[in-house]
Amino acid sequence: MELEGIKVSAADLRGAPPLLFWKDFANWIGMGDHEQIVWGWIRSGYIPRYKIGTHVMVNVALLNRRLLEQEGI
Repeated sequence: MELEGIKVSAADLRGAPPLLFWKDFANWIGMGDHEQIVWGWIRSGYIPRYKIGTHVMVNVALLNRRLLEQEGI
């Protein structure tokens, strides 16, 4: 999966928890200095989210499954 020139693969998500707070996800993928870009990806639906109350979590498990499907694994 490519997001604005940044490639994310299933290998990048190995050992990930099923849900991560969106800002923690941004830091985890090395986009901590660009959190608003990650937020835009989430708002646009490029990255699956799960809302718990007022907290937006990244559904890492679903993202991982989508990446594996794209890679044909």
